[in-house]
Amino acid sequence: MKYTIALIGIWFLSLSGWAQELSSPDGYFEMKFQLLPDGTPSYQLDYKGQTIIKTSKLGLELKEEKKSLLDNFKILDTETSTYNETWKPVWGEEAEITNHYNELLVKLQQEETESLLNIRFRLFDDGLGFRYEFPQQKNLTYFVIKEERTEFAMNGDHTAFWIPGDYDTQEYDYMETKLSEIRSHMKEAITPNASQQTFSDTGVQTSLMMKTDDGIYINLHEAALVDYSTMHLNLDDDTMTFQSWLTPDANGDKGYIQAPAHSPWRTIIVSDDARDILNSKLTLNLNEPSKIEDTSWIKPMKYVGVWWEMITGKSTWNYTDEFPSVKLGETDFENAKPNGKHAANTAHVKEYIDFAAENGFDGVLVEGWNVGWEDWFGKSKDDVFDFVTPYPDFDVEEIENYANSKGVQMIMHHETSSSVRNYERHMDTAYQFMNKYNYPAVKSGYVGDILPRGEYHYGQWLVNHYLYALKKAADYHIMVNAHEAVRPTGLSRTWPNLIGNESARGTEYQAFGGSKPNHVTVLPFTRLIGGPMDYTPGIFEMDISKLNPDNKSHLNATIANQLALYVTMYSPLQMAADLPENYRRFPDAFQFIKDVAVDWDKTEYLEAEPGDYITVARQAKGTNNWFVGNVNGVTPRTTNIKLDFLEKGKKYIATIYADAKDAHYKTNPQAYKITTKTVTSKSNLKLYSAPGGGFAISIIEKK
Repeated sequence: MKYTIALIGIWFLSLSGWAQELSSPDGYFEMKFQLLPDGTPSYQLDYKGQTIIKTSKLGLELKEEKKSLLDNFKILDTETSTYNETWKPVWGEEAEITNHYNELLVKLQQEETESLLNIRFRLFDDGLGFRYEFPQQKNLTYFVIKEERTEFAMNGDHTAFWIPGDYDTQEYDYMETKLSEIRSHMKEAITPNASQQTFSDTGVQTSLMMKTDDGIYINLHEAALVDYSTMHLNLDDDTMTFQSWLTPDANGDKGYIQAPAHSPWRTIIVSDDARDILNSKLTLNLNEPSKIEDTSWIKPMKYVGVWWEMITGKSTWNYTDEFPSVKLGETDFENAKPNGKHAANTAHVKEYIDFAAENGFDGVLVEGWNVGWEDWFGKSKDDVFDFVTPYPDFDVEEIENYANSKGVQMIMHHETSSSVRNYERHMDTAYQFMNKYNYPAVKSGYVGDILPRGEYHYGQWLVNHYLYALKKAADYHIMVNAHEAVRPTGLSRTWPNLIGNESARGTEYQAFGGSKPNHVTVLPFTRLIGGPMDYTPGIFEMDISKLNPDNKSHLNATIANQLALYVTMYSPLQMAADLPENYRRFPDAFQFIKDVAVDWDKTEYLEAEPGDYITVARQAKGTNNWFVGNVNGVTPRTTNIKLDFLEKGKKYIATIYADAKDAHYKTNPQAYKITTKTVTSKSNLKLYSAPGGGFAISIIEKK
């Protein structure tokens, strides 16, 4: 690790009061801080001489109005510094990451209350991060946030890729509109979900992606969300100014703070090249280094699972249809009549284990193995699962012994039904159970309204729970893949056992009526800014009625598109989500899923445009092999790819999985062609992507 730190005091007097300027290491960004005439803190951000964020106010409104941290401030001191390091992630898109920024710390004091507030700015070559810091002090020790009043004043009516602001879910399809059109499209954007609570006609969620009329890309998000409420953005569409909007608790309060403390970082990533947004490591860099010293047990995985057949309605999670309600420890499952559709049975799970072993997969996920699924959802039921008691047809020991004999690891499933108190009561026992039966990873779920009642998925109380579960899992050397949890903010750097999240509209919605065909061209610019997503790709049978005649849904993607997702939707935890029998129908296409890596040494974003297309090349960890993926929106296009990222002087075998000329996500999704050719760093490839399609390429060094 290399780093340098320099401390320099810089400030100058402006007409509106004391003001400071901060430049990025490459000089392209300039951030200006000043106190407005009434003592309100404010900032402005410029990129290559163009104002990106106009003068925007900073501060917090507290529940005790007289103590609000909004105005009447004076500057006590400022400090500037430079930091430059290179660090190695446990897993990731790159073997090494550069963390280089210039920093400005502004120390403020309120005139009347004498309360102290610090604002720390870090300016990178790809954007700005800033946060509020509350020093130890007598005048402000315990306080309640009524609302954070951070502003992001846009310099125009930009095109935005957004989903509705919601305290409980991110599982929406993205809208593409002008900022001024958010209000008129909000009703259209709000689609049904198991748990949801929107708050405004102009409220949207981060990570928010925008593009200006003159081709500047802007991304707003947050980093290092710890012991604080999740931030949404509420737009004043008269002034085109976003203001932070925190998720409340059951009492309507937005956060309970005990000084010394600090907020999460508010982040602004900017570039005139969309690829730079995808390549930004600003979010990770604003998180603390790993708190896990021995990370040898944290290993990326590729897995299959007993899941998609339940999602489509072919099979069930519940074992029996006899019980209208279940009480743990009292309901007699041993003498119950099986419904005949329960997928998590010993014989069927062994079939998945065999399939995993035959095809080189690391693990098998099984959902619906434990008692309680008969009445798990929508009952506001506290004692819903115990996470250790299997159904009569699931033999835990036999399954584990069989998996071990095949060299396959089992992946645990903990659906909490959002009964968070119940999960915390059982957590140690559940993790001990996993250790006993050698489960290295858990997929946790938080479907439905939160218990305790009135709390939201993205409030401070739940944010703390997710981290509690993650830390507790680390104690037991368990990796966590949390679904329906708060969207990630780079915490996987600090806790690298957070190997995956859902926290967005994943593949399952393709069985619930479908997602937009360009959905996967937006997610890397939005949801993935904070960390990898367990998107569960790899569906080969797009007509869901062939699995369940009662389900008329249709996947809005081609097979080539589904293959490309293993490269474009980065995750160290990747699932081959379809049924084994569907992969056996297309063994030549399935080969790419078997071959593709899940951990990388280097990533090259070759082309990108949010909502339209993304093409990515990645070098597999510890090898000289590369994999390329392209996902396309609704407009067919031809891509010219230069392979100049390959090592010079080497020859490679490229296997290209591409859309056929007549492929189309709606009318001909299973039409693809596979070609093989020898390539070098001087080679160019001209490839066609159908509507909702794409291509995938494995490039293996020729020995």
